[in-house]
Amino acid sequence: MNSNAISSIHLKFFKQIFLLFFFLTSTSLLSQQVRVEAALDSSKMRIGEQVRVDLYVTYDAKLKDIKIQWPTIADTLTGKIDVISVTAIDTTFPDKSNSSKIFQHQQLTISVYDSGFYAVPPFKFILNNDTANVVYTNPLFLEVHTVPTDTSATKTKDIKPPFEEKFNWKWYLSYGYWGLGILLAVLAVVLLTLYLNKRNRQVVVVPEKPKIPAHITALASLERIKEEAIWKEEKIKEYYSEISDTVRQYIEERFTVNALEITTDEIMLAFRTQVVDKESKEKLQQLLTLSDLVKFAKLFPIEAEHNFTLQNAFDFVNGTKREEEITLVEEPSNKPAES
Repeated sequence: MNSNAISSIHLKFFKQIFLLFFFLTSTSLLSQQVRVEAALDSSKMRIGEQVRVDLYVTYDAKLKDIKIQWPTIADTLTGKIDVISVTAIDTTFPDKSNSSKIFQHQQLTISVYDSGFYAVPPFKFILNNDTANVVYTNPLFLEVHTVPTDTSATKTKDIKPPFEEKFNWKWYLSYGYWGLGILLAVLAVVLLTLYLNKRNRQVVVVPEKPKIPAHITALASLERIKEEAIWKEEKIKEYYSEISDTVRQYIEERFTVNALEITTDEIMLAFRTQVVDKESKEKLQQLLTLSDLVKFAKLFPIEAEHNFTLQNAFDFVNGTKREEEITLVEEPSNKPAES
């Protein structure tokens, strides 16, 4: 055998050793990444009662292709521990509160019909169909007690029925007197209060405050918007919303159109019956449409359109305003009249 053949044999031997080491290492790491656990909801019970066994499996969400074979649950866990029911396996995937783990859960209901101490054996989970790669849960211990019997020689007697006494209405006569007296006293207080209030009532006429015309309120709001110029702070959506809301509020008060609750198209349709010049309608159409595009379509207008839209709002209000006189009502003076 030459040296090249010997080297080839050595290379194959070391390669097989490496693959075997890698397989054993990956298998061990896989079993370490999967955590299984069993828990009893109560470690003590009476004969015939039922307790629950919860099985939990936790593993990293990165192990997407892992296959976990759960234990097959028969009618009994051991000779005297009967299985009443088994739930389906519930899987919880990662979410915002848990971004790295996958949780699985199954619940068994068991019962025992003989007293004593019982050990629930560990449950076996097989990973990736590899019987050599197995993880076990912790063992559980259950204490079952008998139901104590009554050894008393005294027999239980039946309960005697209650003594029946004939009804006598005179028993409640005093309560009736008290109730009637309280009712008359309350009635007297109410009548006296009403009489005194009526006697001392003075009619105070509060003069109605003059209503500010809609265009004055709207123009003041537009002036504020112009001075603040919040579009310079990159509050474009808020800027156009304030202009649109101011004009819509003005339309509601000036034309009795429910402009705050309807769309731009519905407003323009309603203005077909209003006596408004064509230029004002066009300016209204421009400012409402652009405001809708900014608010709902996230349009970003150029700087010139900011001032242009605000000016259209001013022009629409000034072009459609209705002059109203404001009568100032002087409040009555509390000063005594001069002699």
